[in-house]
Amino acid sequence: MDRIALVLGATGGVGGETARALLARGWQVRGLVRRLRPGLDPRIDWREGDAMVRSDVLAAAEGAAALVHAVNPPGYREWDKRVLPMLENSIEAAWANDARLALPGTIYNYDPAGTPVARPDSPQEPGTRKGAIRKAMEARIAESGVRALILRAGDYYGPRPGNSWLSQGMIAPGKPVTRVTNPGRRGVGHAWAYLPDVGEAFARLLDREAELPRFARFHFAGHWDPDGSSFPAAIAAAAGGKVKHARLPWALLPLAAPFNPTLRELIEMRPFWNHPVRLDNRELVAFLGEEPHTGLVESLRATLNALGSLE
Repeated sequence: MDRIALVLGATGGVGGETARALLARGWQVRGLVRRLRPGLDPRIDWREGDAMVRSDVLAAAEGAAALVHAVNPPGYREWDKRVLPMLENSIEAAWANDARLALPGTIYNYDPAGTPVARPDSPQEPGTRKGAIRKAMEARIAESGVRALILRAGDYYGPRPGNSWLSQGMIAPGKPVTRVTNPGRRGVGHAWAYLPDVGEAFARLLDREAELPRFARFHFAGHWDPDGSSFPAAIAAAAGGKVKHARLPWALLPLAAPFNPTLRELIEMRPFWNHPVRLDNRELVAFLGEEPHTGLVESLRATLNALGSLE
């Protein structure tokens, strides 16, 4: 039988990269978009609809063996009102087709001050609104009893990043990199995840459906910056020119936050820059044999090139 995967969020970062990795492995991939338009990947079977409308999700998911739930409200708007209803629609569609529901997870479920190393079964005690919603999402999936796959990773970056710290807070996309702004505190480690590698990990896991437990959770280690300086240095190396380094002026951000919902979300994540949260990927490596891994400078060069940030 042909393997069909529905990807919600296939025009975004992790959803798009997972869709491309599944295509490369012979899956038929469907994508749900609010409006069909030129420029969409022609290899994907695009369906017009809204992830907030259950009938649209059910129609797009018909016959699917996997459903990748990688959709988020644009610009972080109305997270508390939209995230869980969209997830409920995906759970219903997964049940209707006996499909595996795959969710890209985050480190935001954890208390950064108390979780220097996060394992898949580490206690989830989020201190942020976004983290509480992420915890509720995973709890709802577990409670539903649907076959599930959760892959947690650090901060995403890549050629098509969607919302990311790299493209929104560290460099200015669209022009050569001359300055890198570092949000981290000196000496504090930080976890990064290259989106094509995350997508490949999802595809490899979904390829081995028969071997997965009904409720599967894995951690993706990605690139660990042990003291907060390696990632900015790699950006400079990838840019290939003279680059200035600066610290993010956290104290000034609240002045603009009332007028910028994205900025408010970034401010809420400050504890993850003040405390290290490293993801333990031993279960993932034991299952797959290795974690998909592109070199840091190589991955950043591809990212900067796609963002229009190289000479």
